[in-house]
Amino acid sequence: MIAVAAATLRHRQFAADWLARWAILFVLTLLYAVAVLLSDAFLEPVYVGNILRQAAPVGIAAIGATLVLILGCIDLSIGAIISFAAVFCAVLMNGDPANLAFAMTATLAACAAMGAVNGLLVVFNRSSSFILTLGTALAIYGLTQIFSGGTARGIVSPGFREFFNFRIGEVLPVLALSLLILAALVEVVLRTTRFGRQVYLIGSNLEAARISGLPVAAVTFACYVLSGIFAGMGGMAVLARSGVSSTFTGRGYEFDALAAIVLGGTAFAGGRGTVAGTVAGVLVLFIAFNLVNILGLNYNLQLVLKGAIIVLASAVYARLDPDRRT
Repeated sequence: MIAVAAATLRHRQFAADWLARWAILFVLTLLYAVAVLLSDAFLEPVYVGNILRQAAPVGIAAIGATLVLILGCIDLSIGAIISFAAVFCAVLMNGDPANLAFAMTATLAACAAMGAVNGLLVVFNRSSSFILTLGTALAIYGLTQIFSGGTARGIVSPGFREFFNFRIGEVLPVLALSLLILAALVEVVLRTTRFGRQVYLIGSNLEAARISGLPVAAVTFACYVLSGIFAGMGGMAVLARSGVSSTFTGRGYEFDALAAIVLGGTAFAGGRGTVAGTVAGVLVLFIAFNLVNILGLNYNLQLVLKGAIIVLASAVYARLDPDRRT
């Protein structure tokens, strides 16, 4: 009898884990099917490419934030870093193609430094990562305002937008392809490297990881640096998509990214999650947003949609695994 009960429990846990891992793909497929029924536009490859292009800035930033969340921490500064990156990169470009490589490299270096500050604060401070990164987000927004004078500055270099908006096969923009390639690379790192295994182990049980001798501080620091770099790339993606820098370009993007990450199956408690799930979550959000626009519904419904998605995703994952807190 005990053996049967144990087997049943293992079967239920396996089923719950399977559902938690693949639920986002079912949601994405179902939503896309509904979108196709409501509008033929979703059957057009070019339109789907446009959705991927729109989703690229949030999706790229969300990749780095996923690492932090799997670790059991959070990074609320990514929206501020996106805004800074867009302005800083545009100013350094100054409309000169010769400045392009320097501008992109310097921007990523600056964003990595911001991520490093977050990492050091989280590693050496007992306050929650939520409060610490909220504070750095406000500081970064302030620095961006000071640097820009509160107005849009900088001129995008010729060739920058043209390259990232070029459509491969007249369908898939390079910007969208960049999102998919970056996501695939980080997913491979998480699944096949020692660093990836350490991220999951630390997120699953911090104290056990420390007792086992894992480099908790170094891994935490590295994840925040990577989050800063990916947020910087997200800012440059916004600049490539729009061609205009703004001091508040990334405002609210942190919530879009977190909504996608949670929807994709990553737990706030840490230890579980995938970049592939995050990308699927981003696509769910942007298909839903485009559907709202096509149907001519109020833009503010997007805000309602974001909140509802976060609440429902958390409730569903908690239901699938009662021992897991999202």
